[in-house]
Amino acid sequence: MHIETDENHSLISAEKVDGTTVYSHDGDKAGTVKSVMINKRSGQVEHAVLSIGGFLGLGSEYHAIPWDKLDYDTELGGYRLGVSEDQLRKGPTFSENESGTLTNRDYETRVYSHYGSTPYFA
Repeated sequence: MHIETDENHSLISAEKVDGTTVYSHDGDKAGTVKSVMINKRSGQVEHAVLSIGGFLGLGSEYHAIPWDKLDYDTELGGYRLGVSEDQLRKGPTFSENESGTLTNRDYETRVYSHYGSTPYFA
């Protein structure tokens, strides 16, 4: 059975968000969405994991970004960052072998504090 996952005017399948390009304020490519993190209880997307740098997925840094700091730009066909590139570079990061970091409340607190967003767990 095939389940239709095409987006409509305001909905998109999570599988289609993964791999979407993320752009800076200036329209330059900043990275890609590696995954979205969804709150189990509310069903809300809380943050996105961005893959920044590297080549063919090797040597990439990962940044968790509060979802409210991304805005879909239909002209670019991707998400535009609501933070400066400098703020992104200085933000908390983790490597692929540190993926457990995303379940660490101290790390999440640092992320939301760094970007000036209210944590979903507050």
